[in-house]
Parts: sequence; C-alpha cells; structure tokens
Amino acid sequence: MQWETVIGLEIHAQLSTKSKIFSGSSTTFGAEPNTQASLIDLGMPGVLPVVNQEAVRMAVKFGLAIDAHIGQRNVFARKNYFYPDLPKGYQISQMELPIVGKGYLDITLDDGTVKRIGITRAHLEEDAGKSLHEDFHGMTGIDLNRAGTPLLEIVSEPDIRSAKEAVAYVKAIHALVRYLGICDGNMNEGSLRCDCNVSVRPKGQAEFGTRAEIKNVNSFRFIEKAINYEVQRQIELIEDGGKVIQETRLYDPNKDQTRSMRSKEEANDYRYFPDPDLLPVVIEDSFLEETRGLLPELPQQKRERFERDFGLSTYDATVLSASREMADYFEQVQHVSGDAKLAANWVMGELSSLLNKQDLDIVDSPVSAEHLGGMILRIKDNTISGKIAKMVFEAMAAGEGSADEIIEKKGLKQVTDTGAIESMLGEVLAANAAQVEQYRASDEAKRGKMFGFFVGQAMKASKGKANPQQVNELLKKKLEG
Repeated sequence: MQWETVIGLEIHAQLSTKSKIFSGSSTTFGAEPNTQASLIDLGMPGVLPVVNQEAVRMAVKFGLAIDAHIGQRNVFARKNYFYPDLPKGYQISQMELPIVGKGYLDITLDDGTVKRIGITRAHLEEDAGKSLHEDFHGMTGIDLNRAGTPLLEIVSEPDIRSAKEAVAYVKAIHALVRYLGICDGNMNEGSLRCDCNVSVRPKGQAEFGTRAEIKNVNSFRFIEKAINYEVQRQIELIEDGGKVIQETRLYDPNKDQTRSMRSKEEANDYRYFPDPDLLPVVIEDSFLEETRGLLPELPQQKRERFERDFGLSTYDATVLSASREMADYFEQVQHVSGDAKLAANWVMGELSSLLNKQDLDIVDSPVSAEHLGGMILRIKDNTISGKIAKMVFEAMAAGEGSADEIIEKKGLKQVTDTGAIESMLGEVLAANAAQVEQYRASDEAKRGKMFGFFVGQAMKASKGKANPQQVNELLKKKLEG
C-alpha cells in the first residue's frame, strides 16, 4: 500500500521584547535561576497583568508579513492545566479570538518549485518556566525566569507532505521572524521551537489519519529526523494490524526515535475561558498602518530584487537572501566592489567555507564586508589575480589588515607590464626548448594539453604574480610564432 504523510506544525517564536508579556521583568537569557520572576510571573494573589504593547506590535508585524487577517479585537484566555513549571495553574493564551488569523507563506523546495503553506492562526501567549533535571541528586529543580516570556505560536494548516517540506517551512518562518526583528531565532536557547503533528493515510484517502504530536523539537535536523522516524513508526504499526493513538511524543536525538509522553489533550480539556484580569485588545486602524510602515523588505521581495537588479540566478538570490544578515553583508560587498556576481561568488564560496570551518555566523565573520569588497576591486582592476586573491583573503581572515595593506606588505601586486611578461616567457621557453619543439610538432589536441604545462611554468616563474590573461595571450603568440 502507498502511504501519504500529513504534517501540521506549531512553531513557538519567543518575541524579542526587553520585558515579559504581562510584567516588567527582564527577558534576558542566561540569568541565575529565579532571578527574573516577579510576583506577576509567579501568579501571586492580588497581582494584575498588563499587556506589553511591543509584543502586540510584533505579532501584528508578523500577521502583515504573511498577508493574514489581523484580529483588531482579540481576547486573552486562560488555558488551565497543572504542571510544576506553571506557577499560576493556568497559562494566559488566546483561543477563539487570536491576534493573527488566516494567512500563508510560500516555501521553495529542493527542486526549485514553490509551494504555498496555509497558516491557520498566530496567537500571543506567555511561556512557562523550565524544569531542570540535572545536578539535583535525583530531584527536579524549577527555574521560573522564562515564565511570562512572550511567545507567538504560529499554527500551520496540514498542508505539508514530507519532512523536507516541513524543514523548508520552518526555515522560511525562521528567516521571516529574523527579518522582521521580532525573534532572534536562536534554537539552541529555545527562542524558536516546533511541535510537529504527524499522521499518515492511504494515498488518495480524503480523511486524515490519527495524528501524534512530537513536542518541542529545536533544530532543523532533528525536525527532519523526528518526522521521518514517526512516519515510519505509524506505517509499520498500521501494517502490523495496530492503531495509531492520539498522543504527545518526545524525540530522543541520541536514540533517533520518538517515545510516548502522554495522551494528547483536546481543547476542551483545558477549559478555556476569557481571562477576567485582561480586557480585550483593540487594535486601531492608525496602529495597524503605523506598524505596516515599519515592515522591512521581506525575504521574497529581497530575492526578487537580487534577481532583477543584480542579475543573479534564482539559486544565488535564494541563498544570499536566506537571512537578513547574509543579505546585508552581500549588499555591502556589492556596494563597495560594484560587481554583484563576483560579490555573490566570494560570499557563497570562500567566505561561507571559512565560516563553516570556524563554525561562525556571518555577523561574526573575521573578514568585514568592506574588506572583501575592497579585495574584489583589486581583482577587477588587475592589481591581483584570482589565485593571489585567495592568499589575500586568507591573510584578511587572519586579521592582517585590508587587501591594499596586505598586497603592499607582501608584494603581491600583479605584473601587468607586457615587456616584463614577454621577457619572463622568453626565459621559460628557453629553459624548456625540447618541450617547445614537441609542442610545435604536435597536433591541435596534444597542443591543448601541453599549453597548460607552459602556463604553469610561467606562473611559477612569476610566483603567481603575472596577469594570467596576458600570460595566455603572449604565450600563444610566442609558441606559434
């Protein structure tokens, strides 16, 4: 039997506000446990929450970016459940009237095709605390610093049909929230995490199968691996005569498998009701338009502009616009060098290779955009060759200064004087007289192979400093003259 996978994702993006969603407590990551939890975060009697306006603005920015309906009257609700890291015994969230309604996001798949993924809703809620199971001699500790941190929960339609599509969608959301400046997207710190709802059904069947939810997956690689494992588990279970039960599961990356955590709750299990301490949030048209004016150029718009204005291929434009920081770096290199194609090649080639080797993000690049752009200028004006440029790049990465400083200090300036190159070529040919005779006596096919030998000897004699184009042209004339 052929099976079809059906996936819906719930992404929790931690909003980059300085204070929490209902209190003035700091949201700084990494503080000592329980030093950033106020009486409001702890749910003490008599305290009243107050909505953080900046969290509302960030949610609206996201809604506008996905062309969604904005709920101009949205309501906070209490989601009731008991867990050690939830001090109030309920979580303030949104249910029937979320701030962001239906929207969509287009994703680019590996084969270059574009698929539209529907977004059901995105709502504001507070984060819970964190249970710590290490170094407590068998006991669990609770850190409530994270309690009350503002989250935007982004719920997709069940439009995703493979683990690779799921990863492409999460990467697109990740890029979007970073472009908007509403979330730092740091998955290692839990700033962006994903719940994966996975089910399978016979190909061609209209109704969905029973889904299992894989909770809190926090890397692109783990999302793909967890979904693939869960799909295979469900197919094998059904084919062996069993039934998939609706439940919440955890992914164990060490064992590369999902395991049962608890039965999956339905909405009515949480006994949602409007929070009596919080008035409905009414978003006026003026606030909406003011926020619309704050939207930056979005990933898709930037990619299209790179193709249109710089003549880049769709692939290059997609890679260079994948993150706001990468796009900004490339544009700065292009601005300094005046050559978009060379800038793209160096950013996607040597620079990306360097960053991967040193496990660095582009914002921590040891080669600044100005320095890389300056080096490309020296390639364009024939001061250095492409081969010497790699030496200059390595020196810049080692902190030895700008391209001009390195070229001057190391004497790397390319030889472009025709007379000097002709003289050097005369010496090379004289030292390889037998090969010259052999070349002149050979047919066209053999000459092509032997020509590379003479070019190599010439570049060796010039220590790589001779202009390769001039070497090729003058060498051909001498050999065939």
